[in-house]
Order: sequence, then structure tokens, then C-alpha cells
Amino acid sequence: MPSRWMDDELVMFDDSVARALADIAPSDRQQSWREAGVVDRAAWEEAAAAGLLGLSVSPDFGGAGGDFRHEAVLIRHLGLAGAEGWGVPLHNAICAPYIEKYGTADQRDRWLPKIVSGELITAIAMTEPGAGSDLQGIRSTARPSGNGYAVNGQKTFITNGQIADLLIVVVKTDPAAGSKGVSLIVVETAQADGFRRGRNLDKIGLEMRDTSELFFDDVQVPADHLLGGVEGQGLYQLLKELPKERLIIAIESLAMIEAALDETLTYVRERQAFGKRLLDFQNTQFVLAECKTEATIARSFVDDCMERLLAGTLDAATASMAKYWVSERAQKIVDACQQLFGGYGYMNEYPIARMYKDVRVKRIYGGTTEVMKLLIARTLES
Repeated sequence: MPSRWMDDELVMFDDSVARALADIAPSDRQQSWREAGVVDRAAWEEAAAAGLLGLSVSPDFGGAGGDFRHEAVLIRHLGLAGAEGWGVPLHNAICAPYIEKYGTADQRDRWLPKIVSGELITAIAMTEPGAGSDLQGIRSTARPSGNGYAVNGQKTFITNGQIADLLIVVVKTDPAAGSKGVSLIVVETAQADGFRRGRNLDKIGLEMRDTSELFFDDVQVPADHLLGGVEGQGLYQLLKELPKERLIIAIESLAMIEAALDETLTYVRERQAFGKRLLDFQNTQFVLAECKTEATIARSFVDDCMERLLAGTLDAATASMAKYWVSERAQKIVDACQQLFGGYGYMNEYPIARMYKDVRVKRIYGGTTEVMKLLIARTLES
């Protein structure tokens, strides 16, 4: 059934996204992406042609003029299709809004149309080898140099890192100013002498997602590439967007729950053991009843967070609860579903085996479960 935040237009959009992804990302093509460790640019171009890039970007810049509901529909269908490793949500729902919300008029005019067309694939470079959720602990710098900045530092675990043309880089423009010295600098990789891509990191899951190390050695960036044109606004910009980014992970986790249950129900309805279907065993029924109950609770929570986000009232603590709880339930449910497949659940040819690998990172990226609990705990005294 459609979520309560979906109107008739979104129901029709939901169907069109499902059909578009069936054409762009069939299972055999996804397997080629996993083997290559990256989604090819042709797929990005096809997604742009299908209108899937820039869903929530204003029509003034060539976008579809939708809102986060449209992004949520796409995120869900990427998960249902098995292509949730494709970094389109980062491009659409994280990077593009940074530029549209915080960029200058010139920055929006320069970059957003190319983001929508797929000419520029985007990434955001926050995490460093020695700094993850503690954004104030970053060591990358952007110091005045000529008519702009010289960017130095190293980033890691960067989604879309191998193919990104446009990087939003978290740096310190004033290392002595603490949180007020953090800024976002936009780097166009084709024009960046001193920029280098490191390894496409070897992960235990999400194999189609290029996840990279990035190096900046005196990369000269024009002054007008400072996002928003004012130094020291970076931490504010990041913190304003973090609730949405954590809700995205909850939506991804919920889609994986839904996909796992769908695959498992199909299997247990058909698989025979001891003369009857697996679904006819009480143990199978009890396991799946518990999974369905937790899936329903998760969906209700995510829908509530969606409505809060659309109303502008989704706070960091509630988003952290959603990210933590739904990602934890996703791993639990995928594990329970995989067990019902027996030995077949351990075979990579079965989607449930891929899900078992892919789901693990949901409890880590975007802030670990433990970090989410710390953020929630800070509200206990208020």
C-alpha cells in the first residue's frame, strides 16, 4: 500500500520509476557493475534521460521540480531492484541540495544544470582516515593562495569517488577557529592539478559502489568555489542536512527489509521439505510474523519522519533514532530471512546472500549506531 505521504501523482511516479529501473538496471547489468566495482557512466546518462537525476532540483536549473518524496520513491526502488549500491541518492538528495540551498546564484547556474543532465557526477568528501563523525576533527585545509585557495588533505570512504566530476570537500579555512573555521569547497576534478584518486576500496558488500580514497596536494581552487561565498559556514551547512541524510539511510534500510521479505516469501512458498512447503512449518510462520511486524513498525516510523522532514520539523535526535533503529532491524531481518534459505542463502546467486553483505554497512555509515545513541542520549536531560 502507498505510504500516507504519497498522493496520486506520487503513486504514478512510483510506477514509472520501477519501470525505468527495470530497463536501466536489469540483474545482469548490475552484476557487471559489481564485477567492475563501479556503475558505468552510460547508466548515469540513461538515468538522466529517464528524468531520474535532479528530481528535487528546481526547473529553473533543468530539474524535475519535485521534493524529497520523489527522492524517497527512487531510493526505495533502487533497493527493491537490488541496485541500492548505485550512488544516485547521494548525487540527487545530498550533493545537489547543498548547492541549491547554500550556493551562490552563480554556483547554482554553473553546476546544477550539469548535475541534472549527468554531465557532472557528484560526491561529498567528509570522512578522513583520522576523522569520521567528529567533523571538527578533520585536518584537510583550504588556505588562501593567489585568487583562491590551495586545498590539502586526504579523504576516504568517498561514495562516487572514482567517477565524480564535482566534489564538495569539507575543509578548514581557519584551523584556529574550531567549528567556525569549517567550510565547504567545491572542486571540479577535471581542472584540479594536484588532485588524485586513490584505491577503489575493496568492501565486503555494495560492490557496485565505487568507494574511494581521495588526495589533495596543493589543489588550486578559485575563490568563487567556496560554497555560499562565506567562510566558516561549513559545519552549519552540514548539520542542517544531516537529519535528511540519516533518514535516507533509514529509507534504504526499509527498502532492504521489504526486498528481503519479498524474496523469502517467494522461496518458502515454493521450497518443499519433509513433504510440505517451508511456509507451512510453524517456525517459518513465527519467524516471518516477527519480521513483518518489525517491518510494519519501521515503515510507520519512517513515514512519520518523512512527514516531519516535509514539514521542516525533523530534528537530529529523531533522525538518529530512525537511522539507528531501522538499520539494526534491517540486519536482524535479513539474517532471519537468509536462515530460511538454508544452504542456498549462502550462495551469491541468490539475492538474499547479496543483501546479507550489503546490509551490514547501514549500521556504520552516516554515523554508527553507537554515535546515533550518543546523539539521542544528549536529549535525555532536556
